[in-house]
Amino acid sequence: MTQENSILLHLQSLQLPFPDTWKYGILALAILLVLVALTILTCQMCQCQKLRKFGRKKKYLSEACKDTKAENGILGDKLRPALLDIAKQSLPDVKIQKLQEELDKLGTCLSPSCTSTKNLESVGSNADFLESSRGRLRFSLFYHRDRLELLLTVIAVTGLPSRGSADSAVRVRLLKQVPSHISGLQCMVHEWQTQAVKNCRKPAFGDQFVCSLQEAELEKSTVKLEFQMRCVGSPLLLPNYVLPVPNEVKHYNKYSRHTMLGEVRVTLSKLKASQRMEFCEELQKTTKDLVGEVLVSLKCLPISQKIEIGLLKVKTASVCSSPEKSVYARIDISCHLHKQKHQKSSPRARTSVIIFNETFLFHLAEPVAGACTVLVSVYEMSSRARGSSRQLIGQAVLGKRSPREANDHWALMMQSVQQPVAKWHPLLL
Repeated sequence: MTQENSILLHLQSLQLPFPDTWKYGILALAILLVLVALTILTCQMCQCQKLRKFGRKKKYLSEACKDTKAENGILGDKLRPALLDIAKQSLPDVKIQKLQEELDKLGTCLSPSCTSTKNLESVGSNADFLESSRGRLRFSLFYHRDRLELLLTVIAVTGLPSRGSADSAVRVRLLKQVPSHISGLQCMVHEWQTQAVKNCRKPAFGDQFVCSLQEAELEKSTVKLEFQMRCVGSPLLLPNYVLPVPNEVKHYNKYSRHTMLGEVRVTLSKLKASQRMEFCEELQKTTKDLVGEVLVSLKCLPISQKIEIGLLKVKTASVCSSPEKSVYARIDISCHLHKQKHQKSSPRARTSVIIFNETFLFHLAEPVAGACTVLVSVYEMSSRARGSSRQLIGQAVLGKRSPREANDHWALMMQSVQQPVAKWHPLLL
């Protein structure tokens, strides 16, 4: 008895020390799980039965199809030969008719029509017209010998080849030849610009510009008028990117770059004293003028994919060197049509030879051997001018897509890795 009592006491001590509510809750949860398992089992059994029934139906259907095919074959054998011949003849005729219709459609689409040939001819004639005629610029010149003044009047532009309306303006620059070891070196004496005429195919300006000019300087001076335009309608069939040039007629648009349409040059040696001369000249293809030289060094760092551009010296022909005028340079680089952020040099005083001795480091996303272009722009600032007014002196282009001399400089840089290579380049305006 004592052993049985001890066993009972031991079993009572093994009971879980939980309240009754917890025990009933655990029991209810177990029953719920059992019910969920039973429902899942019944669903699976129902699906298996449905699949079995569907398989049986498939077998019955396949057997029925076989029977119908056999019957059709027997019926086809029993058909009259005349009906069979008609059926065999009608099917290929229908196919041939459909193929013929499709071929006719393709022929009408592919054959060049009269209107398309006329359009192509008109496009070709328009391109030839743009190459032959760019428009005419009317202006007048008058030199007053007693006052030693030159009066220039921009009258109008006619015969523009643009299709849509455009905004236009004329920029005028007075250039003067400077004696130097550089052949063809010129200096810009004055620069003017007319008011912009908006949305007009035959712009009339009527702007007048006056400057003092000695009679002895007439033979060395040239007036250059260039026509720039920004079309509002369809664009012109002309080159899109042209560096800024003097004496231009411009067409303006907020959302597009101006297009250089043409220029007119007149040497002032043709002028007669105290006699007004009016000109109506045809616009010619724009050309740049040599206004100086820039000494640039290039250094290739292929491991870090960087290029070091050194701006050493700049030679320009200025009318008068003034401490009020300062010069700075801006370096732009683009590789595979990806433009890097530009860098500027510190300002220097305007003299005939400007010494910078500054280096600029650019990181390239792709190897330096790619199609990279470096643009060096030199600007002039005046302390008297209000705001951040600047004037372009000239630009030099280096790289693989640049002229031959600059391309040779690029090739030398690629040959002498991690060594700077310096070379003079022309400044063009």
